[in-house]
Amino acid sequence: MKLKYIIYALIILGIAYLIYYRISANKKLENSGGGGGAKGGGKAQSFTVNGIVIQETSFANNLDVTGTIEANESVALQSEVSGLVTGIFFKEGTNVTKGTVLVKINDRDIQAQLQEALTKQNLSASNENRAKQLLAKGAISQEEYDASLADLKSLKAQAQLIRAQLAKTSIIAPFSGKIGLRSISVGVYITPTTVIANLLSTNPVKLNFSVPEKYMGQIQLNSSVTFRTDASSQIYTGKVFAIEPGIDAATRTLQIKALAQNKNNELLPGSFAKVSLVLSKVDNAILVPNEAIIPVLKGKTVFISKNGKAKQVEVHSGTRTDANIVITSGLAVGDTVLTTGAMSLKEDAPVKVSVVKI
Repeated sequence: MKLKYIIYALIILGIAYLIYYRISANKKLENSGGGGGAKGGGKAQSFTVNGIVIQETSFANNLDVTGTIEANESVALQSEVSGLVTGIFFKEGTNVTKGTVLVKINDRDIQAQLQEALTKQNLSASNENRAKQLLAKGAISQEEYDASLADLKSLKAQAQLIRAQLAKTSIIAPFSGKIGLRSISVGVYITPTTVIANLLSTNPVKLNFSVPEKYMGQIQLNSSVTFRTDASSQIYTGKVFAIEPGIDAATRTLQIKALAQNKNNELLPGSFAKVSLVLSKVDNAILVPNEAIIPVLKGKTVFISKNGKAKQVEVHSGTRTDANIVITSGLAVGDTVLTTGAMSLKEDAPVKVSVVKI
């Protein structure tokens, strides 16, 4: 019997301890409940959060891609005929004008051929003239005169052909530009495969770049682009002048070319360029930070502060950048959007807002 009473006593003591522990825990919870639940009249705890006041601002949706600077015109100078170089009339790295003779190839044999052809042509012209006079007097037939005339025309054509061959011995600048380093010297024998030097026209320069196909409808001729190179921190501008009519099937990109002025020759062909292209611009846009957006099943929402309490509102969005997103509906100028604590806030929760700028 004594053991039975001992067990009952232990059970009673255990229950008493549990009641005492529960009462103590409740008192501690009340004392730490954000200002005292009993003293504060049951007032809920306020959340301290950051927020922004909505204002209209100008927004430009830029696309950043990489590109390459190209010469406006570029050619590797080569000869149409083989022969010995008898003269070089340009200085490496200098500007040359269109039509300037740059290189001369030995043409003495062609000059001799031309003199021979001209001699035959003059003789044939005299024969044709006499035949015309005889034909007028009826001394020869029309057939004999036609043969004389055909012989003269044939010799003129031969002389013209030799002149064309003679012109090929002079290599001229096809356009104005800067000529590069030469790879030949006077006296060397060159062939049509020999590259003499490179000629480039670098003012203006072309900017070659590609954009993903999803942006193809947002790019128009004469659109402005800005770019910079690794060689300089200066920002250069250009205008789109050509758009490839089709998408590259391998890369799914659209190739575009822009033209940029290069008066000081700071932009060198072959340079890497970082290109920024404005796809769209909104003058009165409403922007909020990306962290303020709360994805929900049917769209997006944000919390705003209204009368010291958090209110969840549905919004519709447009373009998103790395930092902000354009809100097309759901917010108005002057609304205070909460940018921190969005995932822990609830509807009508008291909030203390610290306004920040974006």
